Amino acid sequence: MQGYGGILSLVLMFVLFYFLLIRPQQKRQKQTQSMQTGLKKGDKIVTIGGLHGIIDSIDESKIVIKCGDGSRLTYDRSAIREVTESAPELT
Repeated sequence: MQGYGGILSLVLMFVLFYFLLIRPQQKRQKQTQSMQTGLKKGDKIVTIGGLHGIIDSIDESKIVIKCGDGSRLTYDRSAIREVTESAPELT
């Protein structure tokens, strides 16, 4: 009976780690990935370094951000942390 208790506690610990650590991290990664693929010109964004700006141009792996004083900076697409305001849809 003692062997089953040890195995059961290991399985229970793995299940807890999965639901408390692994699964939420996977969900965050999926949300970040979908946000970064949905970027478009005119979106107001914040980079992982804290730079606020507007997307001026975008390609597969790089984006050009227009900052407050009119300067343009080039960043990797993966450096975008969040979109604060989406660009208006053109209809």
